[in-house]
Amino acid sequence: MGDVETMGRLAAAQSETMTDRLRELVTHESPPGAARELHACADLLDSWGTAVLGRPARRVVRDGLPHLLWPAEDQRVLLLGHYDTVWPAGTLDEWPFALAGDIATGPGVCDMKSGIVQMFAALSLVPDVSRVGLLLTCDEESGSVTSRPLIEQQACRSRAVLVAEPSTESGALKVARKGGSMYRIAVRGRAAHAGVEPHRGVNAAVELAHQVLAVRAFARGDTSVTPTVVSAGSMTNQVPESATLCVDVRAWTRAELERVDRMIHAMTPLLPDASLVVGGGINRYPLPEEVALPLLDIARRAGQRLGLPPLEGAHAPGASDGNFTGSLGVATLDGLGGVGGGSHARHEWVDVAQMPARAALLAGLITGVLEEPRRGAGVTAANRAA
Repeated sequence: MGDVETMGRLAAAQSETMTDRLRELVTHESPPGAARELHACADLLDSWGTAVLGRPARRVVRDGLPHLLWPAEDQRVLLLGHYDTVWPAGTLDEWPFALAGDIATGPGVCDMKSGIVQMFAALSLVPDVSRVGLLLTCDEESGSVTSRPLIEQQACRSRAVLVAEPSTESGALKVARKGGSMYRIAVRGRAAHAGVEPHRGVNAAVELAHQVLAVRAFARGDTSVTPTVVSAGSMTNQVPESATLCVDVRAWTRAELERVDRMIHAMTPLLPDASLVVGGGINRYPLPEEVALPLLDIARRAGQRLGLPPLEGAHAPGASDGNFTGSLGVATLDGLGGVGGGSHARHEWVDVAQMPARAALLAGLITGVLEEPRRGAGVTAANRAA
């Protein structure tokens, strides 16, 4: 598995550089859909990635959004991450990057800019990166609408996909993830004067309330069905003629996602003359454990040689782009990024003291996958057909 111990020493020497890079990357805001800020952040990442990989990035622009791809000709390993965050432009003005001891805070510091910094450090430790591809997308937080075809294309060229999303707060890697669905239900009623003749209207807000309660009843066991964004009406003295409801679904199995999908698409209105239009569907199938466990074994061997605590594999309820690659049958291991917590929250944090060891772990894992016999990993024709 290469000289993992040497990788650990070299990574430790990059500790200060990694913290400085994290600070610089966080100060390049990258809000969802903000083309100007995303292109500026991509410029920075392009310079870092091209320097360490020795080959230029392809900037794949879809609907104005820039994804960065460094493909390898004989691609055995794909490193996968995203540089968009959930935070709007201007967040840094009120919540700048800060470092208190070993704990860094700031927008996107954990999800997942620390993971990107670790990826570049790991690549600098791997003796031969000619068979390693890197893909950094910029729309993961908004559903990977423009990047999904690119992710799946590159995954199918690879024996393994290593995802640098955050680990758990305890440092566990992520071997399984729930799949997710997103829906938008539009309710149409009939407007009327709320005080003079409400009986002549069809109240879309009341119909919406019925549907909120209906979708909650679709949850079962570990499958969550959660109403999220709701809206109705525009005037206080008018019976609402329209309303909308967004629903988030998470499940551990394809069968559960498909069960809820059928139920939501079969919904019917309760009020006479009201109507429903259901949009959306299954966004990501689950990341199954069986595609991750062989890679977890390689990571554990690398971690042991680095003197790390025994690595655990966690089941994570949140989804990532690793769901796309794992559901194709491609060997996928997630949670290889920063050790931190509070993703999407104002207390988001990462432990910078652990970044060098995690970079060395990723480098050891990359090397281990490259050294594995070809029969031990990869995508078969059957996997692709699935």
